[in-house]
Amino acid sequence: MLFNKASGVALAVLGCLSNVVKADDFPTIEVVGNKFFYSNNQSQFYIRGIAYQSDVSANDNTSFVDPLANEEACKRDLPYLTALNTNVLRVYALDTESNHDACMSLFKDAGIYIIADLAEPTLAITSTSPDWDLELYNRYTSVIDEMQQYDNVLGFFAGNEVITNSTNSNAAPFVKAAIRDMKKYISDKGYRDIPVGYSANDDAHTRVDSADYFACGDDDIKADFYGINMYEWCGNSNFKESGYEDRTEEFSNLTVPVFFSEYGCNEVQPRKFTEIATLFSDEMTDVWSGGIVYMYYQEVNNYGLVSVVDDSTVSTMADYKYYSSEINAIHPTSAKASDVSTTALACPTTNKYWMAATSLPPTPNEAVCDCMSKSLSCVVVDDVNEDDYEDLFSYICGQIDCDGINGNGKKGTYGAYSFCSSKDKLSFVLDLYYKAQDESSQACDFSGSATLVKGTTASTCSSMISAAGTSGLGSVTGVSVNNSATETTATSTANDSSSSSSESKDKHDKKSTSTSVSSISSTSKGAADAVRSSSSIFGFFGVIAALLL
Repeated sequence: MLFNKASGVALAVLGCLSNVVKADDFPTIEVVGNKFFYSNNQSQFYIRGIAYQSDVSANDNTSFVDPLANEEACKRDLPYLTALNTNVLRVYALDTESNHDACMSLFKDAGIYIIADLAEPTLAITSTSPDWDLELYNRYTSVIDEMQQYDNVLGFFAGNEVITNSTNSNAAPFVKAAIRDMKKYISDKGYRDIPVGYSANDDAHTRVDSADYFACGDDDIKADFYGINMYEWCGNSNFKESGYEDRTEEFSNLTVPVFFSEYGCNEVQPRKFTEIATLFSDEMTDVWSGGIVYMYYQEVNNYGLVSVVDDSTVSTMADYKYYSSEINAIHPTSAKASDVSTTALACPTTNKYWMAATSLPPTPNEAVCDCMSKSLSCVVVDDVNEDDYEDLFSYICGQIDCDGINGNGKKGTYGAYSFCSSKDKLSFVLDLYYKAQDESSQACDFSGSATLVKGTTASTCSSMISAAGTSGLGSVTGVSVNNSATETTATSTANDSSSSSSESKDKHDKKSTSTSVSSISSTSKGAADAVRSSSSIFGFFGVIAALLL
């Protein structure tokens, strides 16, 4: 019986080999209009994907295991993935210090591409206190630096379900700024043009405006693709009753590829995946580019296709059989890249459900923060715990205008130093307060939490400091900063008249309060779903041979 089961998997793998190409001929995936295409022959690419990351974070939702850094697990899972006709894996968090060569090569030889989330559980743009700062910028670019070397990276998600409903739609500009900056980073580094997009939840009030928002604008700003985590089809349904017909109509105007970045409702079990035939039918393929089923590993949330027995063995669940039957039976029609037209999409206007400005936060710039912090005369003491920053922010921002360090996605206003670290921002407002109090030494103490220093300004930092303004309400975009310039002593000046405002109270949300929020949780499922060079083709045959033994 074991032989028959393994043989069935192996034969299915052999049936997929016609789609596998040699490593040196491996095509990347390109975006043309609202569709994906293979780079070598311009034939259409549909996503037949699986979410591929297990939940190992227990209850704290802060840890994860990188699924692309475990060669043995990748070898174990590969035959089961290829038997499901898989061509895309979504991974939710990567360890940029790990080596991914082995797994990426195995999957490349099998014709499997990767869509990787740029965030990780403790470093993500959050719904309640959105930021686009240096720490996030460095995290995102580190993932790109690591993964850009692999031709089978299809794209990156700059956010996952950050906008969950109308109350936090003002977080959208921060995600779109991340998309803009990552696209520019990829270009500036001379990397392959790897698409960057967003994965949304399926909220009735925001889904249309959200899709339009991320797909609108110039090419260097808009998302390259758009995913939606879709769980509307439960049990046996159909195109109309499931809501798929309405969703297809709503997204028919999108000018970038759109697909299900997660799908597979589990309210009825086992899941028979009858939605797959419809998703890849002519009713939907003009708009949709496939989907990513949630998920490969069985966890407490009961979405798994397989359960892990041990490091070398998995056991298929009932869902695996049904999913295999459906996904291996699809035959979607294929468009030609030459027939796809590209058009511009207007950005949505703000309304009671959509409160996202089209003006985006500035690109985080470490040199700007460095210039600012070195110019200050009153700063936070190094040994003050970051957990204690909140009380200091609360008091100071009740006395002076702190908009220079804050960002408002609803109004589209962003302080010149809004992307700096919490420590630098606190020092900046401490210094503002100190100057507003006529530089009284008592105004730079706060029970020993602040201290006076000799502020210095590099000669070529002067233009940036001037552009930012005394209160940080200006813009430093486009201002050149040279960190190696000779420093000169700054002159203390009184705070300008615009630096005091009652509207600035409570505007600073302490960064550390959101570090336990994961970019991987899926609100549309209502479950705590936390985390979620090339080798020889002959090595791939070895995997099949092992199954046949």
